[in-house]
Amino acid sequence: MLGLALAACSTGGFSALRGDQKPESLYAPGVNPRAEAVDGIEVGHRLIAAGQYELAIKSFNRAALDHGLTGEVLSALGSANLGLGRLGQAETLLRRAVEKDAAEPEVWNNLGVVLMESGQTAEAEQIFRKAYALDNGESDAIRDNLRLALAKTEKSVITEVNEDNYKLVRRGSGDYLIRPTP
Repeated sequence: MLGLALAACSTGGFSALRGDQKPESLYAPGVNPRAEAVDGIEVGHRLIAAGQYELAIKSFNRAALDHGLTGEVLSALGSANLGLGRLGQAETLLRRAVEKDAAEPEVWNNLGVVLMESGQTAEAEQIFRKAYALDNGESDAIRDNLRLALAKTEKSVITEVNEDNYKLVRRGSGDYLIRPTP
């Protein structure tokens, strides 16, 4: 009687008692070695979106083996390090990324965010101006970051240093916005 009750609770129900059907596997499907691998940059961006910055760095490092240290890979590595709070490493990687690909406003924006976080407001303002110009003013995130940098620069000139707390808000696949904490 206990066997019938347990069989009714199983995923196959009472049909699992019959021997004519194969029970479903309890394990995940196997790996298809002939399938095409997903690009490491795409995987890394998905991991960043999930908050898995360490795994994203590993994925971007694998992508660097396939693509080389392109501006996109350096920018992605910088963004992942920014997410981990490694401002020095993020700044170095993002500066290298803008040297390789100076036409990407998102990279300039992320570099500006790193500079703002590390207290280099005047340089961050200039970087945000460059990002805003490259973007033709189309990105709300870049515009908001520029406004914040301008306000913070003006505030520091007029008054004493105010220790405001800011947080990074991720927008899109690799772009960050600075917001004051409530």
